[in-house]
Amino acid sequence: MQDPGQGGQQERLSRTMRIDIAPDALTEAVPTAPAAKSKRIITRRARSRIDEKLSSTDEQIQTQIGSDDFQELLQSVYDAALITDMTGRIVDGNVRAIQFFLYETDELLKLSILDIVSGSDESLVTKIRENLVERFVLIEACYCARKNGTFFPAEIAVNQLPLSGQDFLCFFVRDVTLRRQAEEKLRVEHNAIQNSRSGILITDLDAKIVYTNPAVSAMWSHEDPADFVGRHVSSLWEPQAQDANLLQSVIDEDGTWIREFVATRADGSQFSVQVTAACNTDADGELTGMVFSLVDFSDRKRADEAERDAERRRVMLESLGAACHHLGQPATVLLANLGIMKRHSTKTDEKVQELVGSCLEAAESLAATLHKLNATNEYRTTPYLDGRTASGKESRILDI
Repeated sequence: MQDPGQGGQQERLSRTMRIDIAPDALTEAVPTAPAAKSKRIITRRARSRIDEKLSSTDEQIQTQIGSDDFQELLQSVYDAALITDMTGRIVDGNVRAIQFFLYETDELLKLSILDIVSGSDESLVTKIRENLVERFVLIEACYCARKNGTFFPAEIAVNQLPLSGQDFLCFFVRDVTLRRQAEEKLRVEHNAIQNSRSGILITDLDAKIVYTNPAVSAMWSHEDPADFVGRHVSSLWEPQAQDANLLQSVIDEDGTWIREFVATRADGSQFSVQVTAACNTDADGELTGMVFSLVDFSDRKRADEAERDAERRRVMLESLGAACHHLGQPATVLLANLGIMKRHSTKTDEKVQELVGSCLEAAESLAATLHKLNATNEYRTTPYLDGRTASGKESRILDI
């Protein structure tokens, strides 16, 4: 019974037409198709490799296979179709078989299915005969060999076909090269996503999470990725940054939706995360949701802050050096002049002596401070008067 949930998918697939065009190399090797309205008489060649093991007679068996309608059906089958006797010797094939394997018709009829299925031996046909249930066997993983020595991955369906009073095996061979390439590409991409250090998550149209890679769990310190499934993606970062119409915002910004948020881990610690979002579509180009890339840039942010702090310290030290240079000469002049004034003042000018002495001490202290500032090679601060500025920050001064 058909799953009701598959109705929409089948309707969508019914609108898709696939056109298969054989490469030139194959097309050139294809012989002219047999006449559509002629009966075909297949003469079984003298013993094949398998037949030699099963029979010791040299008798050639002639069997008339099918009618005009049967040949029309056989030649119109999309897959390569090979009809063999019960030992696996090929007795008929369609045009697609000629295209796939690059053999001429008479060459193909001299082969066994074991010449076609790479790596197979007589046990393959035996196993097929033993496992024919409801006249159908599927070989999913195998490679088929062409005449020119190349191989292609194939999927082979086998059934038992009674014709003219005898049983035959019918092999339908499908070239699954494109499917294998697509599967390999998906496997590589999946491994890349699973091992990416950046968090990757996918949401539906309502911005509800449907998939996260391990990096997302590591960022938020969750062991089970299922903890995120079903949550609105905005719930991963600060509430004030949540967007009620996130999908429309991503659509409006056309692939340039980039934000920086503060997120909270399971243990309550916070970190900075950069979020990039893009729309996600299916094979028909229909919008299915969004894809988010998440990067924990707390370390980078701290590194940037440390770099800025180092630059500030460098500028401060250079500024101190410049100030010492500019203040050094006036301080020297003050010291010299105050010394002269003290020597030439009379003893009766006690008040003047006192003032000159006080100024001289202050000038010497200024000179000592300038000397210390000029020798400073590390910018450190220390609390000043245990007070705070008008903005509430702690008052600090240079530690010399």
